[in-house]
Amino acid sequence: MTTDLADRYGSPSPWRRPVTIALVAALAAVGLTWLVWVAWFHGTPEVRSEVVSFEVTSDHEVAARLDVRLSDDDVDATCRLRALAEDKTAVGELAFTPVDGDNDVVIRTERRATSVEKLGCTTADQPRPR
Repeated sequence: MTTDLADRYGSPSPWRRPVTIALVAALAAVGLTWLVWVAWFHGTPEVRSEVVSFEVTSDHEVAARLDVRLSDDDVDATCRLRALAEDKTAVGELAFTPVDGDNDVVIRTERRATSVEKLGCTTADQPRPR
């Protein structure tokens, strides 16, 4: 005994497939727009920074050079560096307002530091340190 599935379960509504395709296309367009925006926003930060070098100058001082790139001259950024001891304990920290290009700074420390860690630079519109 052979029965047709449409006879047994009924046929789908004729409007169902086009509406489903339109909804999927709209959601895909929204998702793609969001993806492009996120890639552009995170790919062009207002401020970027990188530690170029550091030198332990005394038991209570470390000199560091930080290369900072600002997207515009009127960007108001804040950068933070941390000096670490041999046991990886933070022994000094410095927050400063950078200029575009190399920034030579001195970090005062509690005791002898062995390395400098860049915590990053932020702006009002870029709360994630870079």
